Formats: sequence, structure tokens, C-alpha cells
Amino acid sequence: MKKLSILVSCLLFLMSISSTPIDFFQAQLRFPRVREALKTKGKTVDEMLSSKGISTTNFEVFFRAFKKEQKFEMWAKNKGESTFKLLKIYDFCATTGILGPKRRSGDRQMPEGFYTVDAFNPTSNYYLSFRVNYPNASDKKFADPLNPGDNIFIHGSCISIGCIPVGDENIKEIYLLTARAKAGEQDIPVHIFPNKMTDENYAFLKTEFASNATLLEFWSWLKPGFDAFEKTNLLPTVSVDESGKYLLK
Repeated sequence: MKKLSILVSCLLFLMSISSTPIDFFQAQLRFPRVREALKTKGKTVDEMLSSKGISTTNFEVFFRAFKKEQKFEMWAKNKGESTFKLLKIYDFCATTGILGPKRRSGDRQMPEGFYTVDAFNPTSNYYLSFRVNYPNASDKKFADPLNPGDNIFIHGSCISIGCIPVGDENIKEIYLLTARAKAGEQDIPVHIFPNKMTDENYAFLKTEFASNATLLEFWSWLKPGFDAFEKTNLLPTVSVDESGKYLLK
């Protein structure tokens, strides 16, 4: 009877362990490259946050990328607050394709539009990486229906066939911040634009691509989202209608 009681107790203990959710970031620390990133960049990331008055344990992040300028912006805010603050701007260390959205596998295009992070790869061939949810609801309306492409990552290394590479040292910072935000159960937005869509730069697009009405119409859907954040530093709410058009709520 005593042995049975001990066995039951052990089984209950094991069940309690298996039913306890594992913090996403702690799970990431099982991987050597994430541990190395924390060791070498953890203090840097904490200082980025605290220098802006942002909690190092309770925050949300937002990313913007600009293809023409080859810049990747990292923003953050305290949970419960509305306004994001710019933490750092990184350079793409390689690029591919031309201005305009991704529409099929193998076109070497970086996508353009409003995305979220949907996967992490701590054992990436490009050191560390996380994926955006291309093709999203809009892309699926316009991309090749049989082979639209996928697996668009922000990653280390300096190679690109449609992804956004920032180099190994930079991805350590970005990955740490992103994984810690994910541990806070945030849907992490990533907005990718053809360029920094100021009125002047948008006028350039309309002149340079005047013969491509389809492309100009697509970019006209992106500009309101850019403008809204640029004016307020508040994350815009963007939806996709039945035709695939981005709408700003």
C-alpha cells in the first residue's frame, strides 16, 4: 500500500510538471545560440529598453522595414501604454529583388505589406531567424495560387533571396528582444514598405512607376498605414477586405 501511495504521488508530480506551461523565452534558452545571444547582448538589449523608460520584463515590440533605404527599425513600448519608441535602426547587409510586393516563389522579392511574426528558428542556417506570415490574407489574393512562396525570415548572415538579413551580431539583439516579447504572448507586427513613404518619397514612386497602375494602387493601400504610425507612433489597425485590399480602421 505504501509503495502504491508513493507511485501515485510520483505520477501526480509528473502530471503537474507536464501541465505547467513553459515560458517561451526560457524554452528558447535551451538552444546554444540563444544562450550566447543572451550572454553577449542581454545587457545591451536591457539598456536599450531602460534608456527609453521601457520595462525590461513587460514590453511589446514592433518592426518596420524599408526596402529602398535598406533599413530595419526596432520599436518598443511598455505593455498597457500606446505609444512606441524607437530603439534602434539596423542596416540590411544584403538585398535582392526590386521595389514591389512578392508574388511567387523564386521571384527573389522581399514582400511588402503588414505582417506578424509566426515562427522562430534558433538553429537557422543563418544563425538566428524569425519568420513573417507571408503569404498573408492580402498576398493570397494576388500571388501565384499554386506557388506563392513562403519562409520569409529576418535573419543573421548577409545572404538574401527574399528575406531581410541583418548580420549575426545584429540578429542576436533583435532575436532576444523578439523572443522575450513573444514570451509575453504578443502578436509581433512587422510592416514592410517599398521605401520610407513620406509624401516626397511617395511622389518619387508615383513618378518612377507611372506606367504600372497595379503597383501604384497597391502602394496606395500601404501609405495610410505608414502615415498613421509616422504621425502618432501608435500602431495602426489594418485589415484586409474580400478583394485583398489593405484597409486602415
